[in-house]
Amino acid sequence: MSPADAARHKSLILTLCCLAQFMVILDVSIVNVALPSIRGDLGFSATGLQWVVNAYTLAFAGFLLLGGRAADLIGRREVFAGGLLLFALASLFGGIAQTSGQLIAARSLQGLGGAVVAPATLSILTTTFTEGGERNKALGLWGAMGGVGGATGALLGGILTQTLSWRWILLINVPIGIVAALLGLRIVMRGKRDAGAARSFDLSGALTVTAGLVVLTYGIVETDVHGWGSSRTLITIALGLALLATFTLIEGRLASAPLVPLRIFRNRPVTAANIVVFCIGASAFAMWYFMSLYLQQVKGFDPIEAGLAFLPMTGTLIITSQIASRLTGRVGAGVVLTIGMVLLALGMLGLSRVSADGSYAAQVLFPSIVTAGGLGCAFVSVTIAATTGIRGPEAGLASGLVNTFRQVGGSIGLALLATVATQRTEDVAGTVSRGVALSDGFQRAFLVGAAFAAVGAVISATTLARAGHRAAAEAQAGAEGTA
Repeated sequence: MSPADAARHKSLILTLCCLAQFMVILDVSIVNVALPSIRGDLGFSATGLQWVVNAYTLAFAGFLLLGGRAADLIGRREVFAGGLLLFALASLFGGIAQTSGQLIAARSLQGLGGAVVAPATLSILTTTFTEGGERNKALGLWGAMGGVGGATGALLGGILTQTLSWRWILLINVPIGIVAALLGLRIVMRGKRDAGAARSFDLSGALTVTAGLVVLTYGIVETDVHGWGSSRTLITIALGLALLATFTLIEGRLASAPLVPLRIFRNRPVTAANIVVFCIGASAFAMWYFMSLYLQQVKGFDPIEAGLAFLPMTGTLIITSQIASRLTGRVGAGVVLTIGMVLLALGMLGLSRVSADGSYAAQVLFPSIVTAGGLGCAFVSVTIAATTGIRGPEAGLASGLVNTFRQVGGSIGLALLATVATQRTEDVAGTVSRGVALSDGFQRAFLVGAAFAAVGAVISATTLARAGHRAAAEAQAGAEGTA
């Protein structure tokens, strides 16, 4: 293969991986604008509605590690194509669902498909592109799909919901998923597999962590009904934590081929980057959820108007992602990540001022642009920070961890923030108008989201920024020395 053909082939692979990642992340946020319509059609309760989002993200998070290991052991190409086909099939089932239970089950299956696809795409990129500038550019574009997919989902979801039906936010994945799977089989090269490698997928680990996350999230959600201090809440949360502790025991002592070899957390930058990505998920996923509800339930926007309201965020994300990708090579991923987390915290703090009588331009537009700028910087740089120096068979593990912590942060963050918002709304209900009560709840949620982002900024600044800046300076000095 000539250099020109090799470059074109790499470009095709990058485009396909970015498309797949875009579609997987899109389906986290595309449902947000459609939530009022879904609730009306299928009869969800106010607190139960968040399971349309969390059923997807929890299955995604719980099986991402399994997906990453499958990509390493079975083959990246085969796992990539199979995951896309599963994703398309689950989208079809969700699109024709007639009950809330059927939709939640389909969203869970969709999350399983996404959990297979996402780490496979990142593993394909890390093995296709050489570490350094070439890989940073590829990972930068891939990471940007997380932010762009989230912001675009609101616009596309609004258009589909109002012009066709909320069902088309799921049905549209069917042809795209099938075509992408066929292209993957054609253009992604078959990876080399170690014939002596263990074929254990550690299913017990995957099931335990998924069950633990579901039970923990359920315990948080149910505090809206039973309260934080009730025996039911405490027992449920304790059971979730016990399952997660069991998962740690399985990985550290019992599994012959653990999903998460705990030694990877001895790498301080990897650990710090995954904690920061947890904070990103806790802030960003909830932000899209609550902004969609605020614009429709309080400001009276229709689905398309709500989707268009997110358009400035999409443009900002695209621009800042490109800037962040270039800046990361100069000053290091940690510095760019810290800037992104600070902007995210400031933007969420600005959104905490939303009110029933405030205007979109004054209370939503500017802080949402600041938030999008932070996400553009953070999504790109945290992916690079969490995978730098990871080679060989652990590429799938590293990619799985990045996505897992983001989805876990999104699920737990949404459950916590939704509980905070609902409790505040119920506290003031009856003394103020419905719009004011809802706005008060959303204010509390955005404020807690800002706190998550601030914690991420501190961790990034103290752990990743110095190390990243030093590594970038050493790399630049080495390049100048060989020039």
